[in-house]
Amino acid sequence: MNLHGTPLSPRARFLHDLMTGAARYVQRERHLRDLFAGVATASDIPTLDASQLSAYELGALLPAVYRVDIENGDAVDARREVEKEVRERQPLFTPEACADLFDAMAGRWENIRLGAGVLLRCPAGAPLDRLADPARVVVERLLRENRLDEPFSLLAAAGLAGMDAEVAERLTAGRGPLAVAEVELLLGWDAAQRALFAEFVEEISPGPLYRAVPPPLPDARERLSALPGYVAFVRSTVEAAAARVDAIHAGEVPYRAEKAFGVGEKQTIGRAVRIALLRDEPWLPGPLERLVRGVAVAPTKAKTLPSQGVLFEIARAAEDHPTPEAVSALRAARDLTRHAGVPKQLDRKLKRIEPALADRVEVAFRLPDGRVRQALGEHTAVISIEGETELSWWHGDRKLKSVPAAVKREHPDEVKRLRELAKQVGRQQKTLVRALEAGFAHQVAPPYRQIEGHPIADRLIWEFEVSPGVWRSELGLTVPDVPVRLWHPARATPDEVRAWREVVQDKELRQPFKQAFREVYLLTPAEEATATYSNRFAGHVVGYHKLYALLKQRGWQAPYLGPWDGGGDGEARRVLGGGGWRATFLHDYLWHEDGCATTGEVRFHRMAEDGWREAPLAEVPPLVFSEAMRDVDLFVAVASIGADPEWLDRGVDRLRDYWQSYGFGDLSENARVRRDALARLLPRLAIADRCVLTDRFLVVRGDLRTYRIHLGSGNILMEPNDAYLCIVPKGAGDRVFLPFEEDGGMLSVIVSKAFLLAADTEITDPTITRQIRS
Repeated sequence: MNLHGTPLSPRARFLHDLMTGAARYVQRERHLRDLFAGVATASDIPTLDASQLSAYELGALLPAVYRVDIENGDAVDARREVEKEVRERQPLFTPEACADLFDAMAGRWENIRLGAGVLLRCPAGAPLDRLADPARVVVERLLRENRLDEPFSLLAAAGLAGMDAEVAERLTAGRGPLAVAEVELLLGWDAAQRALFAEFVEEISPGPLYRAVPPPLPDARERLSALPGYVAFVRSTVEAAAARVDAIHAGEVPYRAEKAFGVGEKQTIGRAVRIALLRDEPWLPGPLERLVRGVAVAPTKAKTLPSQGVLFEIARAAEDHPTPEAVSALRAARDLTRHAGVPKQLDRKLKRIEPALADRVEVAFRLPDGRVRQALGEHTAVISIEGETELSWWHGDRKLKSVPAAVKREHPDEVKRLRELAKQVGRQQKTLVRALEAGFAHQVAPPYRQIEGHPIADRLIWEFEVSPGVWRSELGLTVPDVPVRLWHPARATPDEVRAWREVVQDKELRQPFKQAFREVYLLTPAEEATATYSNRFAGHVVGYHKLYALLKQRGWQAPYLGPWDGGGDGEARRVLGGGGWRATFLHDYLWHEDGCATTGEVRFHRMAEDGWREAPLAEVPPLVFSEAMRDVDLFVAVASIGADPEWLDRGVDRLRDYWQSYGFGDLSENARVRRDALARLLPRLAIADRCVLTDRFLVVRGDLRTYRIHLGSGNILMEPNDAYLCIVPKGAGDRVFLPFEEDGGMLSVIVSKAFLLAADTEITDPTITRQIRS
């Protein structure tokens, strides 16, 4: 069968026939009977799976999606499958498919956003004049119903329909000059150029009209930059907005709260800032800081501000495309504003912006090193970052225990400022650490030389290409003028890994993230057998709220689940490898156990020309695979109910077997690395003579009992009868050196419990002593 100039495979033809009513899904039941009877093979059975359709087949089937009769259940099922695939990949269209899709949209229920997207994807030389009549029907309907919420898709359709004047009049009526200038700029572009702009700046809204909108084109950024006059417009818009705010503060323009910008200008400014941040324009920091500071505080003593809307619009843009300078400007605005509610709003946004900065390694390395030395009279304030960020006070060469009384009395504002600065520096260093760690899975090495001489760089192991293909590992960025990358144990021999772990332990070198002791995840025979998915971490029961927080913390995107319709199936995604790979972690909400979820498969997708395509595990780059699986192991290790010592007191009986098996079972890769670290650490502990390390447990001899602490969950069994001992976790404090800052802090918890139990006669907490002596 040939449809719109595209030959259809049997599967594509089956989906098309279902949507058009030419077939019913019961045909599949007949095929199944034939299979069991031995008169058909599995490949003969048509399915609703659209993942193997070509991009042109998807484009050819889309017109049928818009003609589906909602009463036909088979057609609806087929439509949903095609829509699902279109949201993941880039459909391609023949000229005939483009024209038919516009006809279908005009005749049934229109999706103007998809229409603009199709226009953008129509092949060169497509007869766009054939689209004029259906485009006119769509535009007239939207104008009649006053549906102007997607103005740029509407402008693209207007370009086809020859209705620029009518649409421009509606879109500019009552708008501020910056918003009007934006529409006038687009009127100088052709319909396809307007569609490109719409695709990049208009967010996809939820709802049935947007089910089949494909993802943005991968080269949209570069193509957008080439649109006539747009980059210049972005700069002029930001600078004009900053100049207007300057004029308000100078008294040249009358101040009215929340009226600094007219209708539509907030969105125009937000789009301009978003593009400038995305392009990391070198001219942006100056005018952006003036604009952000200016809109955050009134020129009078009033607690109002010129434009809360513009301030938050810029914060949203920074969340999508953060830069250190944007973060700094927003923090300054947060401190300047007198409005009671704005600081809380900005704090929430900054909590999302700063972690997102770590995913832009090309700009995150511009973060300042954070070291400060400032004289205040006879004393000196020092912010150092050699270990944890610390604000200390000195008198000559003597370090003081607290802020000197004279400094408190004479420089109270400076003391407050320095304390806030120390907190900010701490956040910046965490962001830089995250950016460094994210660099492990990048296909191209980030600009590591930008942090040469930074205390963080001095505590990490680096590899230098001393000759073509020959890499040598060193501590610190010590070898100049050669390619450099972070050392990873997956690229090292076991002897080299052991040697570096000894160095870190002997030097008591606290690395900013796990490197020498980093877990390595290699493909297993079971994963080679399943080929496209891993069940290594499937079947665990986790606390959902803790899991969701960890997903956000580690940069995974996931919908929030709960006991409502459609809230049971979770699919967390993280893009790695510089945008070339995506890991997907499936998890489901447990309806019968409120607040819990179960873990599922891990899959990987590769970015192809037409969008994300599922890839065999064997083709995933080893570091991408290892880093993604390390995250999932972390999610299970920290969020599993088996790692919660108090869960038995409130859990349900049907999950007790899982709690027992996880809490005392085999060790994960994460826990095995913890065991290796503990083996090196034990001889240095004051309680070493009371401790023995086994395969799964740290055995601690107290005076009252002997205790076995599980190295995965931290749960405790007491000899001689294996009674469970519940102790709420506490950190090890400053008593021992730990070689890394571990997510979840389980190594610290285990060491802390060991110290406590080795001196069990000194325990005074009745909730613990009652269990030990029972």
